This record gives sequence, C-alpha cells and structure tokens, in this order.
Amino acid sequence: MKAPKNRRVFVIGYEAITPLGKTFSATWDKAIKSEAGFRKLTKFKVQSDCNVVGEIPDWDPLTLDFTDEKEIYNWNADFIFLTMAVCKEALDNARLEIDKETGPRTACLMASCINGHDAFRVAMENLINNKPLKISPYLLPNLCGNLPAGKASMLLGFTGPIFSPQGACASGNHSIGLGARMIRDGDCDFAIVGGADAPILPEIIHGFDNMNATLKVRPKDRAYGDPSQASRPFSEDRKGFILSEGAGALILAAEEMLNVYGLKSKAEILGIGWTSDAYHFTKPNKDTIIRCINQAIDDAGLKPEDIQYINAHGTSTQTGDRSEVGCLRSAFGKSLQRIPVSSNKSQLGHTLAGCAAIEAALTIEGMQKSTILPTINHIPDPAFSDIDVVPNVPRTQNFEIALSNAFGFGGTNCCVIFKGV
Repeated sequence: MKAPKNRRVFVIGYEAITPLGKTFSATWDKAIKSEAGFRKLTKFKVQSDCNVVGEIPDWDPLTLDFTDEKEIYNWNADFIFLTMAVCKEALDNARLEIDKETGPRTACLMASCINGHDAFRVAMENLINNKPLKISPYLLPNLCGNLPAGKASMLLGFTGPIFSPQGACASGNHSIGLGARMIRDGDCDFAIVGGADAPILPEIIHGFDNMNATLKVRPKDRAYGDPSQASRPFSEDRKGFILSEGAGALILAAEEMLNVYGLKSKAEILGIGWTSDAYHFTKPNKDTIIRCINQAIDDAGLKPEDIQYINAHGTSTQTGDRSEVGCLRSAFGKSLQRIPVSSNKSQLGHTLAGCAAIEAALTIEGMQKSTILPTINHIPDPAFSDIDVVPNVPRTQNFEIALSNAFGFGGTNCCVIFKGV
C-alpha cells in the first residue's frame, strides 16, 4: 500500500435535521433561545410513561424536491430520506459541487443505530395480516446500513467509497474519524460523514422503557406538565434520556482542496480517540473512556489544559452523567474547573447515530459565533459542583479548541477534537 499523505482535514459545511427544526439554521435559532424540541408522542400510542420524545417538526419526505409518492412507498425506511436530505443540504452549505472531478474523490460515511427497523415493522405486519406476497421486494435494501449513502450517491453523483460505520450512539463520531483518516491518507479528497436515525417506534420505546434508560414522565415529574423540561443532563433530578429522531452530516475536505475549489473552512479536525470497554454492554468502563479522551488529545498534539470547551455525551441518565464527569475529572484534573462542559441533548434529546454529528455541527457553529450552547433544565447537583455546565442560557465566549464526546452500547467510545479557523 502507498504511504499515507498525512494531509490536514477541514470541515467545510454541515447540515442537521432535528427536533428543533428541519434545517441546521432553524435548529441553531431555537437552540440559542434555550428552547427544547420535546413533546408528547403524536405518531401512535404506547402503554408506557416514556411518552415524551423528540420528533422532527413537520417532517414530510413528500415535500423534498427529489421524492414522489412511489419513491416514498418503496423506500419506507425513514433513515434513507433523512440521509439523502441532510447530505444534499450539507453539500450546498459547503458549496461543494459534485462533478466528474470531485465525484470519484468523494466518500460518504453515514451511520445508523437501528437502520431500517421501521420498514421491517411494516413487512412483519404484512406477513402476519396479508400473507408473504405482500412483503415489499424493497425490504432487504431498506434494511441495509449502507443504503442511505447509496441513495444519496445516486441523487448527488459521488462515486467514492460508501458505508455505514456501526458504533451505536458513538457512530457519528466514528464516521467523522474514519472520514478524516481516509482524507488524511489520500483515499479520497472529500467525505460526507455523520448519521441518521428514526427510532420513534413502539418496540424501541418499550425496549428502552424496560431497561430503565429513558425518562418515565409521571405526574410528580416536572416534565409532566411541560415536556420541554424532560431532558436535564447533569441535573440533580435527571432520570433518563429522551429518545429523538434526527440526522446530521458534515462535509470534510483535504487542505489543498480548499484553494483548488475555492472552499471555505469552518474548523479543522485535530484529533481522534477511539477505544472499546471490554466490560459490559451498557455500563461504562472508566479506564477505557479516559484512554479515549487522552488518545484524542494526544492525536491532536495537545495537552489537557489546551481544551477550551467540552461538548459532553451528557445523556441525562444518573449513571452515564456521573461516569462521564468522573472520567473528565481524571483526564483533565484541576484544569476541568475552568472548562465549560455542556450537553446539547438537553435541547435535542438522544438521536442515536445522529447525535455526535449534530453536536459537532453545533460546536463548530458556536466557534464561528463565539457562543457556547447551554445545558438547559438545570437544577444543580451537589456532586457536580466543580463542573461548569453552562446552565440554562447560552454563553458568549470565544473558544477555538473543543472536545466532543460520544459513547455507545457495546462499550464503544469515540472522541473528536475540533479547532476553529
């Protein structure tokens, strides 16, 4: 194999579809107003108190300029159109034209945690109620993790490598890390990276409920009368994460491509850290998470005290938040006391494979606008009195080096460090 080119890698654009809005700009506009994208479940009824979710407002694939009723009928896994839409808009945001020169040098790594589970659900209903011939011949493609990137390539014209990194809730960061490595080594010049998930389905909601992972909204809970207060990372009364749907995509480019194509950089990817816990399928392993953070810092050529902001995984579970803070204390020591640590999941909930990419975009936008988004719904937890969680309202603050954490089921960890430009 050829020697790696050791190229610098930059983020030149991004897009997001979230419970706060169908576009990144709409999401940002509400995020800086400390709003949350939560409401009572509207798509169906469940026999569960975990009935506050993050639904994308007014999401209708039929309104997209590249769909029609037949397409939507055949491709009935929501993560496909979410991916296609977010990739298309991210390329527009980056002002990167896909043509005969850039197309073959553009990769697409878009992840998902549950893939086309919604399409499988429709197939099972048809099998039970309408016999086997009613199962769609599109079922198997709808289940494939790489299919959304494949459909995006057919829509947009790029022909570089496409696949779906599978890292559970850390998948978005794995996509960013792998895309950056591919560009660094010379496998491609550009990469569309991120993730998309549409997990608001009855069995997924009940599954998370039964494992006591998501918030049970009962009459005495403050979210019972106000769903916007449901997600509260690092808060004394946190009781579980909020399941959300959404997608995020970043456009990465090799340094020399910026001048060649007149592209503008928004941030540089400085470091990647990735480890596995070898411990438990949901309980975190402190030692390997600390090593992941340290790997990212070392890969960036930095010291812990160089980090100026941490976008936490911050899911709003008792164990997860406590574990993450413990790991940050070990990795950063006394310097942690002066580093803001906030969680976008307080406003967006947990979008599974989409979360890390969305959070990366929000972090980079914050660098551009000297704004740190808050951890809303915060009631101080005495156990975290030494941590600056940017409570409740955004903060105007210049910062140019940020760490973004992501951890997932199966004990998979991935941390990314960005530098603003």
